[in-house]
Amino acid sequence: MTRQPLPTAAGLVGAPLVYKGKVRELYDLGEHYLIVVTDRISAFDYVLEPPVPYKGIVLNTLSAFWFDKTAAIQPNHVVHTDVAKLGSVAKDPEQLEGRIMVTKKAQRIDIECVVRGYITGGGWRQYRQSQAVNGIPLPPGLRKNEKLPEPIFTPAAKNDVGHDEDIPFEEMARRVGAELAGELRERSLKLYDFASRYCEERGIILADCKFEFGLVDGQVVLIDEIFTPDASRFWAKDRWALDIEIDSMDKEPVRTYLAGSGWDKNSKPDPLPAHVVEETTRRYLDICERLTGENPAESITGGGETR
Repeated sequence: MTRQPLPTAAGLVGAPLVYKGKVRELYDLGEHYLIVVTDRISAFDYVLEPPVPYKGIVLNTLSAFWFDKTAAIQPNHVVHTDVAKLGSVAKDPEQLEGRIMVTKKAQRIDIECVVRGYITGGGWRQYRQSQAVNGIPLPPGLRKNEKLPEPIFTPAAKNDVGHDEDIPFEEMARRVGAELAGELRERSLKLYDFASRYCEERGIILADCKFEFGLVDGQVVLIDEIFTPDASRFWAKDRWALDIEIDSMDKEPVRTYLAGSGWDKNSKPDPLPAHVVEETTRRYLDICERLTGENPAESITGGGETR
């Protein structure tokens, strides 16, 4: 069954819109929130055109999969992912199928909890300048993309506008309290350890990832998304090498195209070519199938999914 890409759920949900992010839309159901994951794609802080078919379904499928798999070690905010349970709230259940998540209402903790198992990306840039990442000293002589002796926790302060701000753990403790900061660090490292071992068995390296947590009745719960290509850096083990830019298993085709297009990054770029969109869809479906055994392009048939 071919699914048309969904740029927005506006008009498809009979509930008030609370928040519209680059990809997700949050609706108020009263006791709970409804998250709808659209097919919008962003890069370099711009939402691009056109939307990427199946991207939102892949993100939602992966989050639901990982929330379920990690629930025993970390409580999360998921209530269910069954569009049929929405009743009249879902004005077009077929378009919403596979891309909704009903969640508990959590008070967000304004810290992005980042775990790095490999030295790459922004961590590599910090290391080259100071031989440290977020104030954590690292051994001399590390090479780009090298596995770290131990995974490190490198938090960032969340900003709803602009980029998140890397901060030392001590600053995180000052902002949220030492006890909560320590708890979030421990929970994040435990989640990374679990997922990295799972990925390793499937020929995938989980280089780094980020989490968001919230509070529900005083309990720390995992919120937002988890171990998706938008919140994690996945590498195919057979593509890993030192000192190069590794082709990540995510929206790398979009970044590569934009980098070579002459775009000035100061205005919204022209629409993405069809071949870039198609390759990006293929990447998202591939990582989903490798991690969950499910290809949403083949498994979405029009019925609801129950958790």
